Amino acid sequence: MGENRGIGRRNLLKASLAAGATFAAANAGLLAATANAAAEEEIPSLKGKRVAISATGTDHHFDLTAYNAQIDEVKKLGGEAIAVDAQRNDTKLVSQLQTLIAQKPDALVQLLGTLTVVDPWLKRAKDAKIPVFTIDVGTPNSINNTTSDNWRIGSDLALQLVSDIGGAGNIVVFNGFYGVVPCAIRYDQLKAVIKYYPDVKIIEPELRDVIPNTVQDAFSQITAILNKYPEKGSIKAIWSAWDVPQLGATQALVAAGRTEITTYGVDGSPEVLQLLRDPNSPAAGNAAQQPEEIGRTAIRNVARYLAGQKLPRETYIPALIANKKNIEEVTKTLRLG
Repeated sequence: MGENRGIGRRNLLKASLAAGATFAAANAGLLAATANAAAEEEIPSLKGKRVAISATGTDHHFDLTAYNAQIDEVKKLGGEAIAVDAQRNDTKLVSQLQTLIAQKPDALVQLLGTLTVVDPWLKRAKDAKIPVFTIDVGTPNSINNTTSDNWRIGSDLALQLVSDIGGAGNIVVFNGFYGVVPCAIRYDQLKAVIKYYPDVKIIEPELRDVIPNTVQDAFSQITAILNKYPEKGSIKAIWSAWDVPQLGATQALVAAGRTEITTYGVDGSPEVLQLLRDPNSPAAGNAAQQPEEIGRTAIRNVARYLAGQKLPRETYIPALIANKKNIEEVTKTLRLG
């Protein structure tokens, strides 16, 4: 029976390796098909329309890029953008949403946010007959949510991690933003994958990433946990639902001389992709999203809806799992720096 369990685990590990190997190739075709479809479609005009754009914050590469892409697309389509940035302050975010609702724009787009904070105000906008759209906010109060496929991102990043550590070992997990829907999905997918790898253990208590000072805080937390687990091999990997904690964690590993530990995150921030290019860096995997395309698509969906077109509940923009072997191919495919 023990031998059979061992064979089963080896087969699972082979499957995870195969999934990591084929993911980039499969998505390259999807990226091309998405780009061709967008190029061929004529997007309706937003002339005479006012589109409110609410951002939780723009201090992160993903957020800033998606935010600016929305503003640019509204202008390109002939509309007026009413754009506000709450600078990671929930009180300010609520106040800004109240103001935007009072201005009665032709549509409102919410970029990220903790669901318990933003959703009551998205409902108020909906009740005020303002069409609501979201980016990375799953809510029934939104007509359409433009996002990456976070279920796939979560599972494929987890499979990359598991295959890299040989299906066994302790891992450190940052889980500070479970109230943000994409982060929750990615975390749940990590747990779903490692359920089938009983030799992979999450060190408790899980770490909590913070905003602001994310890099410095992650550096400090990882430095502290390395002091608790000083032996090489006692920790195999570090996972985070986005990649700013990954940046701080990677820096801490280098500073401590613990580069045998690998790090994983999501977004495709330029600093992290540069670490992936370094063969000596502990950064080993990152799910590179397309924030510019996500922002642009959200506004195009607004234009489609206002022109009377029907929209799906979710619009998924492809992402790629980048690792040290395919980093150049992925950045070229996604046209990332």
